[in-house]
Amino acid sequence: MIRDMRLRMKGLLVIMKATHKASFTLWFDLLKHVGRCRLFRFKGLRYSFLLFASSILIFSMLVGCGPSSEDLAAVVYTPSQMDDWEVSTPEEQGLNPVLVAELFYNASELETIYGLLVVKNGYLIAEGYFNIGSVVQKSTSRQSTTKSYTSALVGIALDQGCLSSLDQKMMEFFPEFSDQITDPRKQQITIRDLLQMRAGYPWEESSGELFERLYSGLPPSNLVDIPLSRDPGTEFQYSNLSSNLLGIIVARACDTDLKSFGQEYLFSLIETEVGDWWQDPEGHYFGMTGIHFTAREMAKFGLLFLNDGTYQGNQVIPADWVRDSLQTYSEDASDINAQIYDANGYGYQWWSAREGEHDFNLALGHGGQQIVLLDEFDMVIVVTADPLHAEHGSQPWKHEKANLNLVADFIDSLPSE
Repeated sequence: MIRDMRLRMKGLLVIMKATHKASFTLWFDLLKHVGRCRLFRFKGLRYSFLLFASSILIFSMLVGCGPSSEDLAAVVYTPSQMDDWEVSTPEEQGLNPVLVAELFYNASELETIYGLLVVKNGYLIAEGYFNIGSVVQKSTSRQSTTKSYTSALVGIALDQGCLSSLDQKMMEFFPEFSDQITDPRKQQITIRDLLQMRAGYPWEESSGELFERLYSGLPPSNLVDIPLSRDPGTEFQYSNLSSNLLGIIVARACDTDLKSFGQEYLFSLIETEVGDWWQDPEGHYFGMTGIHFTAREMAKFGLLFLNDGTYQGNQVIPADWVRDSLQTYSEDASDINAQIYDANGYGYQWWSAREGEHDFNLALGHGGQQIVLLDEFDMVIVVTADPLHAEHGSQPWKHEKANLNLVADFIDSLPSE
C-alpha cells in the first residue's frame, strides 16, 4: 500500500511539474471545485489559501473528488412531461447546468435516495429517480416532513376561526385528562410552545423507555404520562409528541379528522392528494409522521411556502403564517443537524439553516427526506429516500447524512447573488 502511494505521489509530482506554467485562473477554478468537496470542508474553520492550496490539490488528485466532464455530460435529469408541472431547463431559468448535473451525478451514487427534484422560478427544471423510486411513488412515508404539513394546518385552522390564538392552552383541547395532571407546568403549555418545540417534552430518542413510547404511536394520554424535562416556553427540545398533539388539536378544534381537514383546505387546493396517512392506536392521524405524497406533490407544498402561501393566484395559507413559520425562534436547535449545516434553527415545525453563504428553510424527515426552500434563488429542492423505519444508529445515520450532504453541497456550490 505504501509503495503504491509513493508511486502515485511520484506521478503527481510529474503532473504538477508539467503543468506548473498553467494559468492562475485554471488553478484557482480547480481549487474552487475541490473546495466544494465535503471531504475538505470543516465547519467554523477557514484555512489559509497560501498554506493549504497545494495540499488540497494533491489530495483531490489522489481521491478523485467529483465527476469528470464526460461523466457530467452523460447525466440525464430532464423532467418527465406531465400535466402537473410546467417544465423548463436550468439554462432557461438562469442556473448553471453543470452544477445541476453534478448534483444528479452525486445522487446516483447514493444507496438510499429515491427521488430528487429541483424547481426554479416556478418551473420544474430537473428530476431524477433512483433505486426503487419513481414519479408515482407514494408508498413511502415522508417521516418528519409531516410536521411541516401539520404546522400549515394549524395556520389554516387559525385562519378558519377554529382556533382563536396560538396562546390557547394545550389542555383546553384535552379536558379528559385535566384531573390527571400533577405537574402544573403542563397547564401552561400553549399551541405556540408546541409549534416551536418549546413545550418542555423531551426528545423520545433520549431514553429507551421514551423510544418504546414513540413506536407505540404516542396517543394523547402521553401528555400526562411523559414528564417534562424543561419549563414550557424556555428551551428547544425536539418532541414528536408535541407534533402529534398539534394534529389532534386541529382535528378537535375544527370538529373533523386531520386528513379530511387537510384534503379540503390544503391538499386539494394545490392539486395534490394525500395517500396513506398513519394513525395512532386511537385513530388520530399522526401530526409527526406517516404522510404519503409523491415527490412532485411535495414540491408543490414547498412552492406554496416559497410563494407566501399562494398557489396559482389563490391564497391557500395566510402570508403572515408562512412568514411566521419560517422564522428562527431557537438558534442551534439540533446537535445532529449541526454536523451538516453551518448553522441551524427552528421555526413552526420548519428548520432553518445556513450552508456557506446561503440561508434556507427545510422540512426534514428521517432517512434524509427534504423539502428545501431557497428564497434567494426562488428554488425548491425535494429529496425522497428510504425512510429507514425503526432503524437508528450509526449505519442509518450514515445514509441519512449522505442524503443531507447531497443538498448541502449543492447549495454551497451556488453563486452569491
